[in-house]
Amino acid sequence: MKYPELKDAELRGRKVFLRADLNVPLEDGVIADDTRIKAIIPTVEYLLANGASIIIASHLGRPGGTIHHELSLAPVADRLTELLGKKVSFAPDCIGARVNTLAASLQPGDILLLENLRFHPEEKKNDIDFARKLASNSDIYVNDAFGTIHRSHASLTGVPEVLKGGYIGLLVEKELKVFLEMLSSPARPFSLLIGGAKVSDKIPVIENLLPRLDHLMIGGAMAFTFMKEKGLNVGTSLLEHDRLGAARKLFDDAEEFGVDIHLPVDIVTAPSTGRPDLAQTVPADAIPYDMAGLDIGSETIEEFGKIIRKSCTVVWNGPMGVFEIPPFDCGTRGIAMTLAEVTGNGTVTVVGGGDSVRAVVEAGLSEKITFVSTGGGASLKLLQGVELPALTVLGGNQ
Repeated sequence: MKYPELKDAELRGRKVFLRADLNVPLEDGVIADDTRIKAIIPTVEYLLANGASIIIASHLGRPGGTIHHELSLAPVADRLTELLGKKVSFAPDCIGARVNTLAASLQPGDILLLENLRFHPEEKKNDIDFARKLASNSDIYVNDAFGTIHRSHASLTGVPEVLKGGYIGLLVEKELKVFLEMLSSPARPFSLLIGGAKVSDKIPVIENLLPRLDHLMIGGAMAFTFMKEKGLNVGTSLLEHDRLGAARKLFDDAEEFGVDIHLPVDIVTAPSTGRPDLAQTVPADAIPYDMAGLDIGSETIEEFGKIIRKSCTVVWNGPMGVFEIPPFDCGTRGIAMTLAEVTGNGTVTVVGGGDSVRAVVEAGLSEKITFVSTGGGASLKLLQGVELPALTVLGGNQ
């Protein structure tokens, strides 16, 4: 589906309500990772270059509808000022008389960042009166918050409803181009590498992509449900018993579509994540009954790597193990390095999903991947082929 783009908007002299995803990690009030802030800079600069003033709105963390000063967006305003080389004013709230006064004084080229939307419970409730207050100072709505476009909140669906439509920002446009265009007709062979904890989260993704896939590699904790369905003992590994039927159906569907499914051939085990000192790698069919699988082993990294190297397009969603805790991070980091390697040889690589992205960023490889998505939940929904609420309300309001 085609959504209204910024190039179609008349911006000069208009006040733009820019919904961004500035939900960045803070450590003692200091921004630990400014990736999401940098991601909206092209849209901000485009709006300024075309004569608009900008009111930026975002959430940060989960304050539960009450004020938590440690979740203030004030540090984000400072970082935006540094990145843009231009003063970004900060409002003490996202609605109210003070905000209205600050917004009224905006001239073309000015920027105002509102305080955390989720300090108000009405945001997550998609309260239309709250949406009207948010929209009251703006002429045009622009959504560049890819990480939240799968949600129906006041700033995401209510405000564009009040303003009778809106436009996608340059970040959302880029994300959609990858997920809706490139993946609708990918260069073959096309491989999906899927991981993470829950089968239930990923089955819709696999089902949607299966008719276009050549190879499906399954790692992470979700692999144990598939291994159990194959009759293997998985010890005390995480297992979704109620998804064994879904795994069985997936094996049948893959055979029908001619898709090769690849499961781990060796597993890094330990009694628990708290005993990394007792980690040992065992064949996938020899997991001890009192041990849990916590990562894919070196042979699996090698086998998955062979599939990745002969692919023309690879999509990766979900870590291969408990990568926050060494030595259970080796599988995830090994896959990240392999993807960076093949990207340099011309393979199209797409990484979507919070933990997968984190692994790539921490390894310093994000610049060596074709595309790293900024939204875990949203990218999952797009990979499932689901229409997103925050996009359906857009219609263009020239």
